[in-house]
Amino acid sequence: MEWVVIGSVLIMTILSLLRVNVIIAILIAALSAGLMSGESLVDSIKMVVEGMGGQSSTALSYILLGAFAVAISYTEITSILVSYLIRVLTGKKTMMLLAIAGIATLSQNLIPVHIAFIPILIPPLLKVFDDMRVDRRAVASALTFGLKAPYIMIPAGFGLLFHGIIFEAMEKNGAAISMGDIALSMLFPGAGMIVGLFVAIFITYRKDRDAVAGAGGSAGVISTASPKNVRFNLKHGLTLAAIVAALVVQIITENLIAGALTGIILMFLFRTVPFKSGDKIMSDGVAMMGTIAFVMLIASGYGDVLKKTGAVDALIEASSEFLGGSKPMIAFILLLVGLVVTIGIGTSFGTIPILAALYVPICIAAGFSPMAIAALIGTAGALGDAGSPASDSTLGPTAGLNADGKHNHIWDTCVPTFLHYNIPLFIFGWIAAIVL
Repeated sequence: MEWVVIGSVLIMTILSLLRVNVIIAILIAALSAGLMSGESLVDSIKMVVEGMGGQSSTALSYILLGAFAVAISYTEITSILVSYLIRVLTGKKTMMLLAIAGIATLSQNLIPVHIAFIPILIPPLLKVFDDMRVDRRAVASALTFGLKAPYIMIPAGFGLLFHGIIFEAMEKNGAAISMGDIALSMLFPGAGMIVGLFVAIFITYRKDRDAVAGAGGSAGVISTASPKNVRFNLKHGLTLAAIVAALVVQIITENLIAGALTGIILMFLFRTVPFKSGDKIMSDGVAMMGTIAFVMLIASGYGDVLKKTGAVDALIEASSEFLGGSKPMIAFILLLVGLVVTIGIGTSFGTIPILAALYVPICIAAGFSPMAIAALIGTAGALGDAGSPASDSTLGPTAGLNADGKHNHIWDTCVPTFLHYNIPLFIFGWIAAIVL
């Protein structure tokens, strides 16, 4: 039974590397997990469908955030930002990549639209990337860093939610800790991602590279036209007010749906977006984020199959037999299990409760401190988010970079981000678990 998780994840990984559509790859992996566990094909399909509800809230959040992002772009305020980046950073490859990483970072806390900004900001820059011969794998690495590192290290926006999940999971399983200590424990693992970003930008993808037409399959539905020359006006000021209101509501309610809905409604009330354009904005939002939302639903069904069949429990229990009393070995094995589980499910947030139930008793018995346990759980949950074909941290960058059909999801996003973020995150998280 313990080989079910590893076997199904290998199936998904191999299919993805062979460029099979990610939805098909995850679905086949989920059904394979059910069959390897002794379930019938029909029962495996039922488990997948029933489990899809686990990410329904997340999927709806992405659809609404997509609509919110489309509404923001309707005001052409993003043209001001893109024009500024083109004017100031054209020819400055490194600064352009660092600026993109910074903007992505803000999407996790200051303006919590998550990946919804990517299909608006990136496509107009693709021609600039081509003219500068920027390696798009570096852009994908910069975007994924900004989507992932902030929630690991910064207890605000999505980071507050992530740390809160760790806190609740540890409390539920008998390990008392404060939110402040969780934030401190995650700083060191997060530092590993900073190292990975610098390696990607300054070493691995420093050389010029030409994008190849057709490398990513069909071009996206997002326009890659150059931005218009737009001046800041009252409409843009009201748009910023709607963004701030969405942020405030999201922080107060800790609910992305409430925040996104607030932003959309205010933009209609402020008449920054005509009410008659409501249908178009929603349909464009679905077109932009619908595929990603559906991948998350399928990934949730896959995770539910692994949980209901007991495959994850069996994997961790089998691993614990080889742990002994060595803290370094315990930390290494637990992180490795987290990597395998998360890369299959594709969501670090949804993986935390699964792992904590078994990690906490093992770690307490081995004498790990609460901060070390938090570092282990947080790192194990985050591992695999970058590099997973089913993760929004990889699906988002591909959605923007493949708008012209020149960027491959697996080889240009998943493989580079896996190498540059999971490896240093694993090493730094392992050290944190030992020294804290």
